[in-house]
Amino acid sequence: MNRKPLAIAVKLAMTGALASAIVACGGGGSGDSEGGGTSSGASVGAVSGFGSVYVNGTRFETNGSVTSDDGLAREDELEKGMILQVEGNWDERGEGRADRISYDDTLRGPVSVMSWDDVARTGTLTLLGQSISLDGKTVFRGATPTAIASNPQGYRVRISAWRLQDGSFRASFVGARAIGVEFNDNNEVEIEGVVANLDTSAQTFTINGFQINYTSAVGDDDFSVDDLANGIVVEVEGYLDGNTIMAEEIDDEDDLFNDDDDVEISGSIYDFDASSGQFSLNGVRVQINGDTEFDDLSEGSLVDGLFVKVEGEAINGVVVAEEIEGRESDAELDGRIESIDLDNESMIVSGVRVQLTGNTLIDDDDQDQDGRHSRARDIQSLQVGDYLEIEGRQNSTEGGFLEAISIEREDSDEDDDFELEARVSAIGADTVTIMNLEVLRNGFSLSGVQVGDEVEIEYRPTGGGQYELTGNVDVDGSEDSTPADASQV
Repeated sequence: MNRKPLAIAVKLAMTGALASAIVACGGGGSGDSEGGGTSSGASVGAVSGFGSVYVNGTRFETNGSVTSDDGLAREDELEKGMILQVEGNWDERGEGRADRISYDDTLRGPVSVMSWDDVARTGTLTLLGQSISLDGKTVFRGATPTAIASNPQGYRVRISAWRLQDGSFRASFVGARAIGVEFNDNNEVEIEGVVANLDTSAQTFTINGFQINYTSAVGDDDFSVDDLANGIVVEVEGYLDGNTIMAEEIDDEDDLFNDDDDVEISGSIYDFDASSGQFSLNGVRVQINGDTEFDDLSEGSLVDGLFVKVEGEAINGVVVAEEIEGRESDAELDGRIESIDLDNESMIVSGVRVQLTGNTLIDDDDQDQDGRHSRARDIQSLQVGDYLEIEGRQNSTEGGFLEAISIEREDSDEDDDFELEARVSAIGADTVTIMNLEVLRNGFSLSGVQVGDEVEIEYRPTGGGQYELTGNVDVDGSEDSTPADASQV
């Protein structure tokens, strides 16, 4: 699909025009409009930008309201990274209209432990006994990951996350408050997971080993506490009494879609069964069939833990997949912007072409916590000379480029060295080429490197407009910064 929502956003911001050609509500996938068919149903994914709200690559026009049980009521209270359910319609150009936007915290409470590697941009966080993985695509607000990791028990957090096969979570958003500063919610803590060790006499159960007491709890919506059973997924809100959650509200897992809805949902695969062609995303069962198309991945590459986006139709509670798109990063680039092409939504970063999409999350290092920019402003704020950390997918078409999934702008860099992690596309006597970027060997070793290998290189610009290695090519962690003999190729 040919989508240019970023260019659309910039043009709207510059002209002040209202979005044109927003599709009217129609039957699932059957409508026709200029630029492609329409879909009507629900889209579930993380916010990648505003103006109005970008979810799963679509810019949804909204009325500004949000449905939430967690103290949020307006669009301007949302943050990038929050996982939303958007009910409405959208077209293949990446334009849509939201009839209803819903948000629900996955977890909320005091942090017990947190680790963070600022170089690798990965870490883990524990609260209410639950383990949450963090990475470069996790959006932090209220405090930086470094600040939280240095004093974890000084913070409470609200987390929007994808549930994984083992019951742990992969965080998309972490909002932090200092202990003593409350969120705008009636309940102190929230937890989500599978009921275990249910004791109806003592009125207790556990979620991943954390004790829940439901003596005073009531069911939320249509759920009754009498419906509790081992193995079902529930959301629990309440307050802490030592190491026990005193539940005040319990609800079963929300139905994200109605039958016959068109569906877009992104998340991490779990419970994958190759024989039946089924897997789950955040409690939603997905069915693959002979008509399912694969984009940026193959059916054979589907495994538990892989992050994907699924488009399909909800039939009898199961999403029949029409297209599955790979959304897991397989390449990284640290470098400076050399040029920007807003019309084509691309830029050159240290010699590598980087393509932006409606899914691209743009964030600043140590961004001011009250800053909440429109997507158009996010794009326009990128300037030649900015130093960026980019995670994305390596695309081999058109000579090779990096499709950006997340972009983080760093305040500064100590030197002018760049880093690139991706697959090798060509090797010459004195050069190595990655994503159409040819880098001079500069006396360093290419020993053992083959076309198709995933490698890490450090490089820098030369005075003649080229690039050269500043260390040996790293294959499988074998990096060596000592220049090699000229015979080593």
